[in-house]
Amino acid sequence: MKRVRAGVLDVAYAEIGPPDGPPAVLLHGFPYAAHACAAAGEILAGAGVRCLIPSLRGYGATRFRDAATPRSGEQAALGADLLAFLDALGIERAVLAGYDWGGRAACVVAALWPERAAGLVTCGSGYNIHDVARSGRPAAPEAECRLWYQYYFQSERGRAGLTADRAGIARLLWRQWSPNWAFDAQTFAASAAAFDNPDFVDVVIHSYRVRYGLVPGDPAYAQIEARLAPQPRIGVPTVVLEGGDGGVFPPQSERGDAERFTGPYAYRRLPGIGHNVPQEAPEAFAEAVRSLV
Repeated sequence: MKRVRAGVLDVAYAEIGPPDGPPAVLLHGFPYAAHACAAAGEILAGAGVRCLIPSLRGYGATRFRDAATPRSGEQAALGADLLAFLDALGIERAVLAGYDWGGRAACVVAALWPERAAGLVTCGSGYNIHDVARSGRPAAPEAECRLWYQYYFQSERGRAGLTADRAGIARLLWRQWSPNWAFDAQTFAASAAAFDNPDFVDVVIHSYRVRYGLVPGDPAYAQIEARLAPQPRIGVPTVVLEGGDGGVFPPQSERGDAERFTGPYAYRRLPGIGHNVPQEAPEAFAEAVRSLV
């Protein structure tokens, strides 16, 4: 693992592949870790791609540089972290590829700073920017029940539960979100170690409260959030990978969120794959990145 000072963070990251290769940043989600992107990174490195795999704020060995910095999990913070990471490494443009929280960071940068994104790989239905203003609108009961963890985290009981057994909650979500993925104890343990980060609980709880407008965001990111509020379209070349058997939001369309993208766009559904696309289908994830390099 390497380290770099990037914005408010001291970011821990892995670098795989030739240093002069075209860069790609591979980004994990919740409740996963940078380890989820390792196999895809090795495939890409073998194809000559310089892969950078950071631990997000609140995960692994990444740390806040100042104890006074709010432990925000809002989308603007994740996007700002990614932009600062690119700046710190002197990378003008890279393919940005991620899922869940990592996909959100990639979408934010691709939407607001498209000159920094050579391409975008985003998982799920594709457009991963929260519409906070409409977050209070209920979904169908079947969809609402899948979000139990988000409602749990609104309460102090949920915070206490995550603090007491963060690995237990993560393991349950892995099983629910990827019902066909037979991961073993060693695979889970490799990622679960990242949840021991001292800021993990605070960042996670804030993330799931601020997206519903129930707590304030960090004022440092207010301007970015204001730019995200109109739900800006994304114009960079994009590949969307959606697991055909994900347990969060099952596929709803044969084109994903195509209407939210204005540039070259491809949608690929992966039968049998759940939420953790890079780790469950590393070849498909790597191929999507390689197609944009």
